[in-house]
Amino acid sequence: MTTLTHATTAPAPGFTERYLLEPALTADPYGYLDALRATRPVYWSALHRAWLVTGHAQVMHCLRDPAFSAERVRPLMDAVPEGAREDAGRAFGILSRWMVFNDPPNHRRLRQAFQEQFSARAIGRYRAFVGRATRAMLARRAAPGRAGELLADVARPLPALVFARWLGVPQAHSPSFWYWNARVGDLILGAAQEEREYRTSLQSLVNLEDYLADLVRQRRAEPKDDLISSVLAQGRIGTSVSEEEFVGMLTQMAFAGGETTSNLIANTVRALLTHPEALAAVRAEPELVPAAVEETLRHDGPSKMSVRTVARDVELDGEALRTGDRVFLVTAAANRDPERFPDPGTFDVRRDNAASHLGLGFGAHFCIGAALARLVAGVVVDVLVREYPALRLTDHAHAWQPSLLNRALTALPVRY
Repeated sequence: MTTLTHATTAPAPGFTERYLLEPALTADPYGYLDALRATRPVYWSALHRAWLVTGHAQVMHCLRDPAFSAERVRPLMDAVPEGAREDAGRAFGILSRWMVFNDPPNHRRLRQAFQEQFSARAIGRYRAFVGRATRAMLARRAAPGRAGELLADVARPLPALVFARWLGVPQAHSPSFWYWNARVGDLILGAAQEEREYRTSLQSLVNLEDYLADLVRQRRAEPKDDLISSVLAQGRIGTSVSEEEFVGMLTQMAFAGGETTSNLIANTVRALLTHPEALAAVRAEPELVPAAVEETLRHDGPSKMSVRTVARDVELDGEALRTGDRVFLVTAAANRDPERFPDPGTFDVRRDNAASHLGLGFGAHFCIGAALARLVAGVVVDVLVREYPALRLTDHAHAWQPSLLNRALTALPVRY
């Protein structure tokens, strides 16, 4: 990271920069992000030691331009306390094999191994299973009239169940599997702060890789109806993609899939329950459920930003970005850019261009699991909207996890 002064981005009169993790902005970042985008959509932040890119066109440009590299394993390594670094080598080797931290053409090569299994057609065959699992889970935890907590009752456990089934993880192994995933999340999302927490996260990533490597060996010997068996059957593993790379990518999918989908379910339900006109429209026309999910991804989605590093000196929107500079692509701001979305602060399930949001990325780094996340979130929301007509919030003062990257509720109290 360069230490040179970025003098061209002096704050505009009347604008005061704020730390994105201060409690008020964790709760509601959008007013501040609107002001930042209006001030300067490409802004050098001295507080964050990074460029904050908030305009839709500018974020799109960065997602297309190879000058903005997705490789960010080194900054994650640099954050590890000195006392925990002896345990970090293997764990960061695993992270280096994650697609999300690779640039083309390597990213494309890794992604192609999974492309067919992530298609909407392939994912669609899980719809009936997701519906049955959702109803069974809600039947146990969400009796009509009962007070509950939607994240714990369904938004977290349902995606975990679906993703475990999809990967081929036996139900008996789920507690350990999802514990390791949660601790990996602490590392990736910045929740790990103390040396002990880093050690736990790094060891959990190693444990997750060991477990999935063993599962791959089992599926080679005895294929089943799951993702691992399906990818192995294509013959790319061991040829265009090594088995080590394959297992590394499985650890990424295990971590990313459940987290994103859980937050998408919770944020969509919250959006509908806090916008009665939208909820009434979806109840009158359940075919609007997919549109409600898309509008949530735009309006208040599970991801706030992605991180890039400048790979070579480049100019963006009149600003000179230097090799090594860190860049925050603030998709949460881009998705409310009035130059792209009319009346962007309104949650509108009939919005014509909601699908042009950047809530799941764009281009080479468009979320490979988008079809599965949309399917699971759509099914859960559909069941809740159709079959729980009295569903309502019992507390409107919601707390959010302090994270630069994710937009995740800590709880969503409801009455079914």
